[in-house]
Amino acid sequence: MSFRTTISYILWPLSMWYAVGVAVRNLLFSLGIKRQQAPHITTIGVGNLATGGTGKTPHVEYLLELFGDRYRTAMLSRGYRRRSKGFVLDDGRHDAALLGDEPAMMARKYPQVQVAVCEKRVEGVRRLMALSEPPLPSDESVPSDSSDVSDAADQPAAEPIQLVILDDVFQHRQIKPNINILLTEYQHPYFRDRILPYGNLREFRSARRYAGIVIVTKCPARLNPVDKHNIIHDLRLQNYQKVFFSYFQYGALRTLDGQASDVDLRRMEQVLVVTGIAHPEPMLDEVRRHCKAQHLAFPDHHDYTRRDVARIADAFDALPGQRKAIVTTEKDAVRLRGLADRLPVYVLPVRVAFHKDGDLDFDQLVEASVRENISFLSKLSIWS
Repeated sequence: MSFRTTISYILWPLSMWYAVGVAVRNLLFSLGIKRQQAPHITTIGVGNLATGGTGKTPHVEYLLELFGDRYRTAMLSRGYRRRSKGFVLDDGRHDAALLGDEPAMMARKYPQVQVAVCEKRVEGVRRLMALSEPPLPSDESVPSDSSDVSDAADQPAAEPIQLVILDDVFQHRQIKPNINILLTEYQHPYFRDRILPYGNLREFRSARRYAGIVIVTKCPARLNPVDKHNIIHDLRLQNYQKVFFSYFQYGALRTLDGQASDVDLRRMEQVLVVTGIAHPEPMLDEVRRHCKAQHLAFPDHHDYTRRDVARIADAFDALPGQRKAIVTTEKDAVRLRGLADRLPVYVLPVRVAFHKDGDLDFDQLVEASVRENISFLSKLSIWS
């Protein structure tokens, strides 16, 4: 009997209990006991069925780049492993402790986008929509001679948010997005996975039906047509669902604070790759295409400490050669900034690109849906 088979027998009872819990929750939504809300604003949901590693953050960034300069856009996240509670709006400090590493990173990269975190998505969207409302007058703030003080209600309101991009929508179903995007990884697709804790699925495979768009992520830059056909078959999608295949493109190294750098991987003898992400294999493959690399892995969303930085420094010092550097991800850089500034740490940026599929274009499909929905809501607000 193999080790994997033995583990499956041990974890089977736990997986059954977890599955029962997921089934009960989904039943409550189906019966209307738990309700989904479709807020009066255009929303795009990005999520996955697995616990992580599907490349959600770069795909959310892709959408922010696509729409951030066209519409008044906000990004709402749970803010995983942040130290704050409730609704928190980025105040320009991009504080990972308050926002979480991923929202803090996006707030820094996309200043034109309003970034917020909230455990309760309905409340988070409501608070974002309320940002455009004028402040109510307060009796305590109005002096006795109020003739010199303008009414707070007459103050101009901020421009209303037009588009909210949400993450983890398949686990937080209280919000029903206008556009629902499901991500699944090329090397670890949901149809080869199983429910927790034996597998990595947080949801049943049948939850794929909630998605209008499915993206197979982290594909090879050159995708075999036969593999693509087989994956489409195994996804078992409906006619209303569109499938796309994406891959990562890596940029030039940048400093820990995001500035351009003249350090080139091709000139390095050794590189220490430091990651705190679920599936770092694509990044490791990219680095090892150019030079030798050692990998120092931390848990996903790891909150780095000074002891961790000392461990990184020791591993770096142990590398042979003179031309060497430390390379990490953009997400890890958010938590390393301020701790590892004295080390030669460089960030390897990543962006998403899509494989072309005839006349089907991801940008055109999503842009048309967003444009039509925003136009419809704007007309609705005129008549309401």
